[in-house]
Amino acid sequence: MKGLRYQLKSVLHDKFCLMTFLLPIVIAAALNFVGAIDFSTLGELHFGVLKGDLPIQTVTWLKQYGTVTAYPTMEELTDAVKEPSTNLIGVETDGSSIKTILSGDELDIFRQTADTLPDLYEQRNTAGQTKVHILERPDVMAGFQDMFIAVTLIVAMFMGCTFNAMNMISEKEDGIAFINEILPMTHSQYIMQKLFVGFICGGLSSMITVCICFRLSLQNAALMLVLIVLSAFVAALIGLFIGRASNGLMVGVVYIKIVMLLFMAVPILSFLVGISQPLLLAVCYLVPSQATFEGIMDLSTGSGTAAVKDILILLVHCIGWFLLYIGLSVHQRKNT
Repeated sequence: MKGLRYQLKSVLHDKFCLMTFLLPIVIAAALNFVGAIDFSTLGELHFGVLKGDLPIQTVTWLKQYGTVTAYPTMEELTDAVKEPSTNLIGVETDGSSIKTILSGDELDIFRQTADTLPDLYEQRNTAGQTKVHILERPDVMAGFQDMFIAVTLIVAMFMGCTFNAMNMISEKEDGIAFINEILPMTHSQYIMQKLFVGFICGGLSSMITVCICFRLSLQNAALMLVLIVLSAFVAALIGLFIGRASNGLMVGVVYIKIVMLLFMAVPILSFLVGISQPLLLAVCYLVPSQATFEGIMDLSTGSGTAAVKDILILLVHCIGWFLLYIGLSVHQRKNT
């Protein structure tokens, strides 16, 4: 028990571990705040006209599609269109029709609108007699926001890896590792202390992050809890491997970066590319975070069917990594 208290105290004094613990929580709060912002106004059309140039009927027609701003001079209208921070479409008379003014740096959707606007104006009387069916515009940011939340949760769940690795490396460099060898503490007690502290830190950070980002049903909350427990345990185990294999701080930092990059890159690429080929998916599942990411994304939609499969995959990872570490420890003790 004293050993566990010592390990927990070391967390409070390690700024790197504290940053790793708090960073996912801060990011989750930021993503939750961003999710409350309405981005739909970013896709609205904005027109600029010269004051007194267009008939009132034309200005009224433009207001059906977006906001209209009148400028007193042509120079001011041109400057507004050229402003890089806006997608303003300039509109002026062209005989009985209209023509549009662009700066050339607008997004494709606004350029296409500007190109079709004069033809649409010519056919406005015919279009007015057409029955219009307005489709619901999908929220493009919603899927990516769920992805960002899932990646943030992965960072939180696997922070035990960072803590265990950095803690073991610092003990080697400070000479504490030699002291641990002569203390009345078995090798299994040492392993359990490291696993417990890394597991608790990763699990607690994940639970706080989940409470900020999700509103889950009781069943899905239970599945998420199991995902957190298994993921945090796997992360703590992998941290032991890194701490065991690293001879110095710089080597350990490189290993941690490689592992964290692998943990984040594999599920993100799998999600963006949409891998469905069974063999490639099996390769992706060799990285524990793939199952974690897939389970989180499934639970975020309110389903939970795929999360059961991912929990079983993580359970296999837990057993496999634990037996591997125990086997390597036993082999090392026999050879020393």
